[in-house]
Amino acid sequence: MSLLRSGGEDLQRTPAAQLLVRVMVGSVFLAEGIQKFLFADALGAGRFAKIGIPAPEIMGPFVGIVEVVCGALLIAGLLTRLAAVPLAIDILVAIATTKIPMLLQKGFWPTVHESRVDGCMLLGLIVIIMTGAGAWSVDAVISPRPAAGPVSAGTP
Repeated sequence: MSLLRSGGEDLQRTPAAQLLVRVMVGSVFLAEGIQKFLFADALGAGRFAKIGIPAPEIMGPFVGIVEVVCGALLIAGLLTRLAAVPLAIDILVAIATTKIPMLLQKGFWPTVHESRVDGCMLLGLIVIIMTGAGAWSVDAVISPRPAAGPVSAGTP
């Protein structure tokens, strides 16, 4: 049995796998974005001020909006690759501003423990950027499908 099949049941699972990754990543960002407004002192502008983000009273709500909007887009599978890019920037900034200083102060293992969600979210976003929304998405419904038929490698 081959690990990589060109057809059959493995390809039938691909839309479900893409949907699960989109929903997982999108729901975490959606929830975190909402919390930046509900708990602004702890997770929004107040946290941004504490970690040295410039203009935290602007950047906190801005990041919250990006996370809510782009997280919802991922869940729906609408403008999926485009929505994943600002979220990848978001998570890279989060890693740079929180996990790198932690690594320097507390060492490797505490940082690995605290950065597990950030790492998973970044990898999930990379998968989404590489593979797109998949068949079970709004993108698949609204995008034109190529005409089915054999591809000819020869000359006419």
